Amino acid sequence: MKIEELTIERIQRGYQEKEFTITEMIREYFDKIKKEDKDIQAFVTLCEEEALEQAKKLDEKLSKGEDLGLLGGIPVAIKDNICTKDIKTTCASKMLEDFIPPYDATIVKRLKESGAIIIGKTNMDEFAMGSSTENSAIQTTKNPWDLNKVPGGSSGGSAAAVAAGFAPLTIGSDTGGSIRQPASFCGVVGLKPTYGLVSRFGLIAFASSFDQIGPFAKTVKDCAISLQAIQGNDPFDATSVRCEVEKDYLSYFERGVKGLKIGVPKEFFMNGLDSQINQSVQQSIEYLKKQGAMVEEFSFPISQVGLSAYYIISSAEASSNLARYDGVRYGYRTKNYESIDDLIINTRREAFGEEVKRRIMLGTYVLSSGYYDAYYKKALFLRKKISQEFKNAFKDYDVILTPTCPVLPFNIGEKVDSPLSMYLSDIYTVNVNIAGLPAISIPCGLSEQNLPIGLQLIGDHYTEGKLFQVAYNLEQGIDFSIMSKQREGK
Repeated sequence: MKIEELTIERIQRGYQEKEFTITEMIREYFDKIKKEDKDIQAFVTLCEEEALEQAKKLDEKLSKGEDLGLLGGIPVAIKDNICTKDIKTTCASKMLEDFIPPYDATIVKRLKESGAIIIGKTNMDEFAMGSSTENSAIQTTKNPWDLNKVPGGSSGGSAAAVAAGFAPLTIGSDTGGSIRQPASFCGVVGLKPTYGLVSRFGLIAFASSFDQIGPFAKTVKDCAISLQAIQGNDPFDATSVRCEVEKDYLSYFERGVKGLKIGVPKEFFMNGLDSQINQSVQQSIEYLKKQGAMVEEFSFPISQVGLSAYYIISSAEASSNLARYDGVRYGYRTKNYESIDDLIINTRREAFGEEVKRRIMLGTYVLSSGYYDAYYKKALFLRKKISQEFKNAFKDYDVILTPTCPVLPFNIGEKVDSPLSMYLSDIYTVNVNIAGLPAISIPCGLSEQNLPIGLQLIGDHYTEGKLFQVAYNLEQGIDFSIMSKQREGK
């Protein structure tokens, strides 16, 4: 089996059966990255020496018959806005180009405790603001399916790394669709967990009430295994879950979908949806019906205004969160200043990219005394209304099914000068973050141009198990080996 086809399950079986050592596997992944990432540019930092040292220690444990942990020996790449001790964490911004955190984020600690091996940091839109990974101050990541296309954003580097076979598991963050949209564009599985299920301690904030860390993987099962390793309460995160969490997501895989009620909001299938995406999603709906699921269309009109509410609230939070980058305490500092005002203004002007500046200005505007009631307060009201509408919908349905994105992966540079057009690519994903719900994107087909198409499943709070249940069933109807071969043939 080729390395790009290996799943977490398959790799761990290979370790147990002595088909290969952990060190050999890690070396093989680094060889592939060094050979092929110059075209894709998914990674901004590699941690080869540290990874091989960890692999050697795990090989010793394996030879003694010791337990390696849930993710023992699995190479993992981390989005570059998640703090990693003694490893540069830049947020793909000039502002943090030399920042080396003195501590690990909670998720990094939990990955290490579960036996995972950190192999590097992945590229992203600057401070996670974007939908294409073109806003990075470091490099532009390409989509492995077509190097002329974007991989999605802001976690485009993490999604591209899995799609290209550089790692079986990567970690991203999702503020308004930044895991699910690139998962759709790159033909991989991406999960945005319930807000609070995975600790945000050590995640460099964009919009604190929306941000959520989650995994990318090749299969739904790999996604479920990784979630079990990283979830749970964290005393360092005040928004962290306090209730008992599901401990065996894999048990849901045996249940099938017979009798489950799946809602399909008709507003997600109106003008603006690419016809090929619509066709693939409809085929998936028919497949679920044949498996015994009860699929029903319903109206969810308030979803149309979610995008506006999201950009107002998230930009307001970004304006507040990014105020700390002033050239005084840490990060980039301009050399061109004569006063403290010059220091702050010139530092921010020189180190922030255009998209970050745009959102800071929008956020500062809506928070100003003259416009707070007119914009920010109304957006908060809409947020509450959207959350209530979802609550009502989940009284009738176990899961909600939608397309992940209204468009296919677009060309690099195509939407850079049209921010509003770029923002619209998140129209099906932002409502999930507004309500703090879990959602998963899985591949559901290929376009005529041989580009991946993604389908989104949304669940009520802490119902990741049901999402895995439906997603796994759908996955069985998709020939991933054909998808992989078709990508290689491009």
